[in-house]
Amino acid sequence: MNEIGLRRRATVHDVARAAGVSLATVDRVLNSRPGVRPATTERVEAAIAAIGFQRDLSASLLARARDLALTFIIPDSSNEFMASLADAVDRRASPAQTDRLQIQTLRIPALDAGALVQCLDGLDPRQVDCAIIVASEEPEVFAAVDRAAKRGTVVMTLVSDLPGTLRRHFIGIDNAAAGRTAASLMGRFLPGGGKVAVIAGSLHLRDHSDRLEGFRAVLQNEFPALELAGPIEGHDERSETQAIVADLLAQHPDLAGLYNLGAGNAGLVAALEASGRAGGIRVIAHELSEPTHRGLRSGALDVVLDQNPDGEIREAIAAARALALGGISTPTSAPIEIGIFLRDNLR
Repeated sequence: MNEIGLRRRATVHDVARAAGVSLATVDRVLNSRPGVRPATTERVEAAIAAIGFQRDLSASLLARARDLALTFIIPDSSNEFMASLADAVDRRASPAQTDRLQIQTLRIPALDAGALVQCLDGLDPRQVDCAIIVASEEPEVFAAVDRAAKRGTVVMTLVSDLPGTLRRHFIGIDNAAAGRTAASLMGRFLPGGGKVAVIAGSLHLRDHSDRLEGFRAVLQNEFPALELAGPIEGHDERSETQAIVADLLAQHPDLAGLYNLGAGNAGLVAALEASGRAGGIRVIAHELSEPTHRGLRSGALDVVLDQNPDGEIREAIAAARALALGGISTPTSAPIEIGIFLRDNLR
């Protein structure tokens, strides 16, 4: 620990002295206000790191003229996982008011870039301190994220990231690792090889494309006897996913495995059970919900990889609070672990 840290907690005065700048400059950097040269910002950031300065978020919140306002923008569809995220936000919204946090949720049509852009462009930084969004990778979404950030609203991504934008932080699992995990399990389920179909929600979602990349890499390197069919996009809708699975089963009587790396799992389970082949095909899906829980119990699904929506929302709120009040500091978020559920360990 540095000398200052050994004696006492570092203050903004220590940052100013270490960086050789005024307190006003430190304040502008901490609160992401304009008017500071990039070289000066870098010097302040270096001083913060060197002396271990940590902003007192509780004091910062008390000093504000109004409560901290967080807005979650979550897709609204038949996707059970997105519903569970919205439910988790609702459960935490009322208790958060005692900490002077005002939390609202906006539900928009799934995979509708225009609706998300409209929401982001409508955010007023005087009323919304941080927006936490589930977004697809579209040029117009990238631009809207950057516009919101430049206006002064902190933007965070949830579940699916948008690297290369001005978003400040991402909360979610390592999706490439999730895809690798699915492939490792599938390879062990099918040691003799065979055909494995892949269903994605949308490859415009970074979490889905990362899962696919991880899945493919492990199959190619470790289980070359497995033949990949797809991916086919089901847009995370149960009816569309059900139709896709029914077609796959009809067209590929030799299908040995199926990996649904997106949602629409109610349709997946329904199609498997209607086909009479449930239990005869190794199936891996994502997110522990009512349909996947039922599918594990019935044997239609073999494994469900879960990312704990309640834990994600808890970490998202903590990170959003730190970013909105703490300026440039990067929040320390607990890792979102990948849960692996079989019929034998269902909670």
